[in-house]
Amino acid sequence: MEDKNVKSVLSECGFSFKKQFGQNFITDDALLDNIVESSGAEGSFVVEIGCGAGTLTRALARRAQFVRGYEIDKSLRPVLSRTLAGVENAEVIFADFLKLRLDEIEKDLPPYRVVANLPYYITTPLIMMIAEHSKKCLSMTVMVQEEVADRLCASAGTPEYGAITASVALCATCRKVMRVGREKFFPSPNVDSAVVRIDFERGRLSVADENMYKRTVRAAFSSRRKTLENNLCKEFSLSREQVRDVFSACQIDAMTRGEKLSPEQFAVLSAAIAKII
Repeated sequence: MEDKNVKSVLSECGFSFKKQFGQNFITDDALLDNIVESSGAEGSFVVEIGCGAGTLTRALARRAQFVRGYEIDKSLRPVLSRTLAGVENAEVIFADFLKLRLDEIEKDLPPYRVVANLPYYITTPLIMMIAEHSKKCLSMTVMVQEEVADRLCASAGTPEYGAITASVALCATCRKVMRVGREKFFPSPNVDSAVVRIDFERGRLSVADENMYKRTVRAAFSSRRKTLENNLCKEFSLSREQVRDVFSACQIDAMTRGEKLSPEQFAVLSAAIAKII
């Protein structure tokens, strides 16, 4: 659907953008096709979060087996009824996805892929919700703020590397598919975006206790100004001698900081901490 057509439908339906929902719609057909192509949606069951004006929903439906969309803004109902007219393999559920129980959502779903142009404010909670609790999600291909994309795909030791990088790495691999300028959205946001594909590989890191891994990662990044030793002493109520013994067993430098450790090193470290607490 051409840019001018989407804008006219929005206008004719009396739709007004709501800042609290972070609404920035994609109307560029080539970009929509590229997102769909990179997502692996062909023949798949797709879950879309934040349907907006339905342009991505429509593009997905052309390739996917079925698209189930979730949209928080009920005032988009008349818009979507027009932009998705004639699309038989898509449905839109008007609900706040983050307030739903994922186990209930997944009960009647086959293995699925998430594809979405995410409102920036739900990016991190949504990715962590799927990463930590989904049993059936194969991948997420999501439009996010470019800064978040860089964090998700960062390597250890770089400024972008952080808790979310190491947390998602427990169960998935991430790659930045494409950069998207702000001019590709209507209305234009204040920052540039990027499409990230997250492929889930449950058990990709060998960890004895996932909760201990997550706790160790959180502790490591709780205060980036402090050394890893200080953060671990505080989080686990350990003495410096105990933490240094753990470092020695894991071959980790005593003065290192959390952002220097790879996900694989966090797996080894968390297992060593678990043995002494």
